[in-house]
Amino acid sequence: MGSSEQSAFQAAIERGDFLVTAEVCPPKGGDASKMIDQALGLKGRVHGINVTDGSRAVLRMSSLAATVILQQQGLEPICQVTCRDRNRIALQADLMGAHALGLRNILALTGDPIQAGDHPKAKAVFDLESVRLLQLIGRLNQGFDAQDAPLTDGPTQLFAGAAVDPQSASWSGLQQRFERKLAAGAKFFQSQLITDFDRLDRFMTQIAAGCDRPILAGIFLLKSAKNAQFINRMVPGVTIPENIIQRLAAAANPLEEGIAIAAEQIQQARHICQGVHVMAVRREDLIPKILDRAGIAPVGKSSSKSS
Repeated sequence: MGSSEQSAFQAAIERGDFLVTAEVCPPKGGDASKMIDQALGLKGRVHGINVTDGSRAVLRMSSLAATVILQQQGLEPICQVTCRDRNRIALQADLMGAHALGLRNILALTGDPIQAGDHPKAKAVFDLESVRLLQLIGRLNQGFDAQDAPLTDGPTQLFAGAAVDPQSASWSGLQQRFERKLAAGAKFFQSQLITDFDRLDRFMTQIAAGCDRPILAGIFLLKSAKNAQFINRMVPGVTIPENIIQRLAAAANPLEEGIAIAAEQIQQARHICQGVHVMAVRREDLIPKILDRAGIAPVGKSSSKSS
């Protein structure tokens, strides 16, 4: 990737900045104004804004379209691409289109199961999964399609990352999948929601050490004890510890307590890995407050990871 094609997010990675990304959800409908307002509130505070792609298999606007809308607002988007709803022809078509529209940052995901969402009778595709999607992006960047035929109108220049779950129940499975994603070309990793920072530290020292790829710890704004219990029931592989639930339940203002918890977790992550990925579903407006509470300076005013 030439310097003219380098995304601002990639440049921040190469500088060794402590990275902050956040997540916004595309609209359900044709009016993107609410998403734009949420994202504009993050301008200058994050290095990239993830746009989800049918998260939890719930219908939303195309992540590709929503990502372009945010880029037109002068923001730095990260387009999530999942394998659930598209075969390899459609995935390649969207990735080539993303490049042509000036998008560079991609998060390659397998996708949540159809049964989790609001269209349970829809047909899942899963022609590929995230590792093979990363390999596919690598081939497109080299100028070849999935059949090894040349791209006659030029290669893509996409900067692809992947998800990782340091709290996975299977340590050997976690290591194997992480190494496969590294080998497939992942340039950065955003983690699932983290509550066990000792385990994150162990992951960083025993599995990710020396990989020379930034790991961003997933930080989730819990709004109440009820919200935490809902996540425990509905989000596969995530367990909010009882002590956090009790802390939220005992708080006079649970939302303020959730902000405090998220800020504390960011401070913990700062000593362990190179960044955080902040998720504050429907309260993205609170992310700057969380970052302030955690002592994270606006983008461009902070220095490297060691600061």
